[in-house]
Amino acid sequence: MNAHTPPSSPRPGSWLRSFILLIALLGAGAATSAGLEDYFDQVQILFPQAERLGLYTKNPPSAAVFGNNGLLGYVFLTNDILPIPAYSGKPINSLVGFDLKGRLRGVRIVEHQEPILLAGVSEQDLAHYIAQYSGLPIADDIRIGGEAVPGRQVIDGISGATITAMVINRTVAEGIKRVARARGLLTGKGKESHFIAPPPIWKTLWYERYGSVIVLATGLGVLLLILLFQDWLARHPTLLKRVRTGYLLFTLFFIGAYGMAQLSVVNVLTFVQALLHDFRWESFLMDPMMFMLWSFVAMTVLLWGRGVYCGWLCPFGALQELLFRLGQRLGMPLVELPGVVHERLWAVKYLLLLGLFGLSLQSLGKAEMAAEVEPFKTVFSLRFLREWPFVIYALSLLGMGLFIRKAYCRYLCPLGAALTFPSRFRIFDWLRRRKECGRPCQICARDCEVQAIRPTGEIIENECHYCLDCQVTYWDENICPPLVEKRKKRERRQRLSGNSSI
Repeated sequence: MNAHTPPSSPRPGSWLRSFILLIALLGAGAATSAGLEDYFDQVQILFPQAERLGLYTKNPPSAAVFGNNGLLGYVFLTNDILPIPAYSGKPINSLVGFDLKGRLRGVRIVEHQEPILLAGVSEQDLAHYIAQYSGLPIADDIRIGGEAVPGRQVIDGISGATITAMVINRTVAEGIKRVARARGLLTGKGKESHFIAPPPIWKTLWYERYGSVIVLATGLGVLLLILLFQDWLARHPTLLKRVRTGYLLFTLFFIGAYGMAQLSVVNVLTFVQALLHDFRWESFLMDPMMFMLWSFVAMTVLLWGRGVYCGWLCPFGALQELLFRLGQRLGMPLVELPGVVHERLWAVKYLLLLGLFGLSLQSLGKAEMAAEVEPFKTVFSLRFLREWPFVIYALSLLGMGLFIRKAYCRYLCPLGAALTFPSRFRIFDWLRRRKECGRPCQICARDCEVQAIRPTGEIIENECHYCLDCQVTYWDENICPPLVEKRKKRERRQRLSGNSSI
């Protein structure tokens, strides 16, 4: 280009495109900032002197908090940095703030769909949990439980909501370090790009609970052997009774009371929602014992039907059965409803299931609250430490079960109803019957603990709890009429042969 060559002018439209791009970038920044402005009242709880927020800048997203005397600290939303799916399959969004001295100003939960937080954990428990973060150094490691050492802060979890508490803690603890590094308040590990995120929280949970995992895996293996060798056990009724009683105690105290791994219809609704929207295995791996139980139930439902869970692995069912046995030993009356009433009441649990499923299509949160028809949370997760209506309801169901064997399981349990649907794809028929069953023999029908055998002799698989009592009768040559007749004929032949030899 020589001195007389005019400078090249911008191509037509280049300024317009640049202007549009600038407006778009500013608009995006303003929109993001506006999203945080929606929680400015929560920001002022963390920073009482807060007057305004700076731009909600990215990498990672955070905003400066300003007061009359200048910069006070920084705030961010955990969903914008580390959206870890919690127990519901959705992340818990928390507002987190820290000051220029490197201290946490506090945590505020602004959005969640956790069932245990919607119904079960009191506001006082939740307030106590999040209050523990105030004043903690952002440079320290923050853990739930364990031993406090230099560089590690230890806080208490939420009783009955362990997984939810761990998810909140992980998003807060990692989020503050990422933001603090980006803002220059932490320099120990260099730039954010060099920061190592710890392993996924579900892996940490499996590692921390490896002892419980081993015990449960052993227990499930034992149950699998019981099911595979059920015919042999049924021929040894005393041994079977002891094995079953021992397993019910294992289910009640280890799976229910210790592991708090009572399955719920909420798990079914959450799974359906995940299939319809955003399925992630990580959401279901968060609770090792629950994942193992659901996997085992999925297998046994297809092989043996839903009765294996209801009769052997349900902690509330085990509690009802053991209380009923205790009531019988104490001489309490046994109440058996008329057949017509009994079969009509079966429909109640299916109606409850349909109602909960329909409600979940509109709002999973509302369905989870309505699922309090299950007393499981009151009994096992919260151990009766909650509002008195829930306690009275749970105790009433248990009291009714003293007279009507497993009344809740038979008539009200929506989880049991949900398990009947995959049971229709059951591959094998393991429960043996004879042509004489019901025609005319009624022994099994009368003795069935949940009245799941028709007068015509058929086992109603959808209502069977797989107690194996009918199989004991099937092999007992002193009770089962066809076997009794065969035994008598055999003994008669032996007497005749003995007399002839004399």
